[in-house]
Amino acid sequence: TFTAWCNSHLRKAGTQIENIEEDFRDGLKLMLLLEVISGERLAKPERGKMRVHKISNVNKALDFIASKGVKLVSIGAEEIVDGNVKMTLGMIWTIILRFAIQDISVEETSAKEGLLLWCQRKTAPYKNVNIQNFHISWKDGLGFCALIHRHRPELIDYGKLRKDDPLTNLNTAFDVAEKYLDIPKMLDAEDIVGTARPDEKAIMTYVSSFYHAFSGAQKAETAANRICKVLAVNQENEQLMEDYEKLASDLLEWIRRTIPWLENRAPENTMQAMQQKLEDFRDYRRLHKPPKVQEKCQLEINFNTLQTKLRLSNRPAFMPSEGKMVSDINNAWGGLEQAEKGYEEWLLNEIRRLERLDHLAEKFRQKASIHESWTDGKEAMLQQKDYETATLSEIKALLKKHEAFESDLAAHQDRVEQIAAIAQELNELDYYDSPSVNARCQKICDQWDNLGALTQKRREALERTEKLLETIDQLYLEYAKRAAPFNNWMEGAMEDLQDTFIVHTIEEIQGLTTAHEQFKATLPDADKERQAILGIHNEVSKIVQTYHVNMAGTNPYTTITPHEINGKWEHVRQLVPRRDQALMEEHARQQQNERLRKQFGAQANVIGPWIQTKMEEIGRISIEMHGTLEDQLSHLRQYEKSIVNYKPKIDQLEGDHQQIQEALIFDNKHTNYTMEHIRVGWEQLLTTIARTINEVENQILTRDAKGISQEQMNEFRASFNHFDRDHSGTLGPEEFKACLISLGYDIGNDAQGEAEFARIMSIVDPNRLGVVTFQAFIDFMSRETADTDTADQVMASFKILAGDKNYITVDELRRELPPDQAEYCIARMAPYNGRDAVPGALDYMSFSTALYGESDL
Repeated sequence: TFTAWCNSHLRKAGTQIENIEEDFRDGLKLMLLLEVISGERLAKPERGKMRVHKISNVNKALDFIASKGVKLVSIGAEEIVDGNVKMTLGMIWTIILRFAIQDISVEETSAKEGLLLWCQRKTAPYKNVNIQNFHISWKDGLGFCALIHRHRPELIDYGKLRKDDPLTNLNTAFDVAEKYLDIPKMLDAEDIVGTARPDEKAIMTYVSSFYHAFSGAQKAETAANRICKVLAVNQENEQLMEDYEKLASDLLEWIRRTIPWLENRAPENTMQAMQQKLEDFRDYRRLHKPPKVQEKCQLEINFNTLQTKLRLSNRPAFMPSEGKMVSDINNAWGGLEQAEKGYEEWLLNEIRRLERLDHLAEKFRQKASIHESWTDGKEAMLQQKDYETATLSEIKALLKKHEAFESDLAAHQDRVEQIAAIAQELNELDYYDSPSVNARCQKICDQWDNLGALTQKRREALERTEKLLETIDQLYLEYAKRAAPFNNWMEGAMEDLQDTFIVHTIEEIQGLTTAHEQFKATLPDADKERQAILGIHNEVSKIVQTYHVNMAGTNPYTTITPHEINGKWEHVRQLVPRRDQALMEEHARQQQNERLRKQFGAQANVIGPWIQTKMEEIGRISIEMHGTLEDQLSHLRQYEKSIVNYKPKIDQLEGDHQQIQEALIFDNKHTNYTMEHIRVGWEQLLTTIARTINEVENQILTRDAKGISQEQMNEFRASFNHFDRDHSGTLGPEEFKACLISLGYDIGNDAQGEAEFARIMSIVDPNRLGVVTFQAFIDFMSRETADTDTADQVMASFKILAGDKNYITVDELRRELPPDQAEYCIARMAPYNGRDAVPGALDYMSFSTALYGESDL
């Protein structure tokens, strides 16, 4: 085998050997063999026949082998010159290993393992072949036949071979290899079949000849693998771009649909309808918005990850469609939150307004009803002509009665003004039923004006007749004068005791309670006044009975009877405990409201600072350098877990906030935090931890892809942090320049230095925002030394597949590449228009350039 291998190379120099240990003894053919297989010239050989000349030639050959990094153990020139078979064969095997096998590399394995892996991959489609070693796996001859058939299927009819006929298989492979592949017959079929374990070195030597014979195909396979890898990156990036565009479109569409709803300020007429709007808004905040917050955060993470992958694969940065940049999403989101804040404020103001309107409307109806009840029949009374037929005493009584009525009328002036003022306020607050309120108020005012006119007219008539009247019952007059204001006081008391109230604090209800207690303190004096008035009436009755006055026991000066006074007094006494109960219930409600305020405040005062603390801690982790990036990532994920576990406290606070809103509580002195503050802080915290984790992941991705060590990464981070004096996570241009200089960059203040710095800034700040992020800084520090695929490398790979032509055909692409990637290239490659073009030729050069953003696909 070794002789045949040597002759396969020596015949290129026009010579052969017959006996390996004899023909190499003088060192001449040994030196010639090394020159053929290495392509290099050795030192000039000695042509003399003496032993010293031969040893010199062999030593030159051994020195050349050693210069190629081969260690020759126990092999000396004297043994070779003396014809030592073992030493000579060992030397030849060393040469074969170094020049025929050592340079074989398949998938990062080399030499023997690489050659074995190559054989396994090439024979994998053949089910009856199982190559596991370089001895018994080749005994049936099918392995050799499979290698030939895989690369030159026209040379062997593989389907007719039988596993049980190894001699035929081996001889077929050896004969075809010698005749068509220029591989000399190095093995003997009978020796292989008749040996339990064929010689491993002989098999390896022979198989390596097949590897080198098919090296052209191997180069094509390597080129195809490189192209597949590049195309796979492009296809994955295109899918990520499509996913980003769809997610951005969906999110913007949702914002576009939601903002008009939040900006709709069409008020409702009833409290129930506005409460429903508030409940719908709570559902939006609790159910509909949180998933969109997650989508927005995920969108930023996807964008950053995509840009990192594009940078690592030496591709141009991704520019989303117009209006779909991350900044556009953030601007739209800001508009959404602004509309959201305004909508909630408007809802609460509307509820306050409706609450006020309902209270005023009820107050209007109550006061109007009391007034209308009082005026009922008064116009008819003022229009009667009773004074025309009355006696002198009756006329006198009529006049006094009219004076008492005027007093009563004046006492009701305040109520009419209150009714008109309430109606005016209802109009100003845009009460939905204002027309009916206005109509009723107008009717009351018109009636009031008419009563005034009728009162003046009747007084004038009575005064004309008064001169004819001489006597009057002073006792009745005193009764009337005291009964009227007392009656009015009782009516006012009943009105106040039945008056509805609306309060928002314990202090307000305590004020009402104090006023009520003060009113109750006046009741004993009022009862004395009542007793006194009833005493007057009793005295009148006694006089009438005593002197038989023609009064029939009635008071000519007033219609207020003792029965009415007692009845109203009893009503006042019944209303007092009812008012007590109402005030007590409202006090309990205000105490409950205060408890809700304190409960919310206690939690908010803990959650608010907690969120701020977590934000600061995340910021410190992102700029400090404790441990590796994996340590930082682990630390951040622990923070993320603790933050997610804190969510029930936020939900509990939301529940307390809902109770507060349902109780119509609009202020809280126990905390400066509102639910809106907490919500915004929580959403910012979730977004910040997710974004920070993504930044560290991208740094890891960059470090691993670019081959940056942890020490380098720490050095970069330390330099960046040193110049990031405001801890913003970014460097301004001057800070960045100082950072580069500290790392050894020579950036002078001359024109050349400014031009170099401008070039660097265009790389790290392509959008000209005026700041440099840490990720952009890391990318710059590693990109110029990274071992990445380039357009030239891809172009060279296509040239191999195309058989060194300037174009490639559809058939060649489909033969050399997997189906999906072949069709990807066919669909995007432009036709080739060079002078050497053939029909259907495709331009792989412009396609390779376009993959790296230097032109458009």
